[in-house]
Amino acid sequence: MYAVIRTGGKQYKVAEGDTLRVELLPAEPGASIDINEVLMIVDGDKVAVGAPVVAGARVSAKVVGHGRGRKIRVIKFRRRKHYRKQQGHRQHYTTLQITRIQAGT
Repeated sequence: MYAVIRTGGKQYKVAEGDTLRVELLPAEPGASIDINEVLMIVDGDKVAVGAPVVAGARVSAKVVGHGRGRKIRVIKFRRRKHYRKQQGHRQHYTTLQITRIQAGT
């Protein structure tokens, strides 16, 4: 059984026991959260596709921790114009472990 969820403006395919990194969520490490934006659930031959979400479905996950991704360098450069700009960015993320997928009614 697996599900497709949406969080942080992105879609993820998850199954029970999976660990994934998502955009930063306001939850403490060790806390349990429910994700209600379930777009699709597949259980063997049964497929439930939402319009846009599956009614009553939810995915439970445990917050493993928070962190920051690797540094991304942004460089803007215009030749022969004496213009050069550098900027760095590290994206915050939350690591989740999927504990349960509950299908809707």
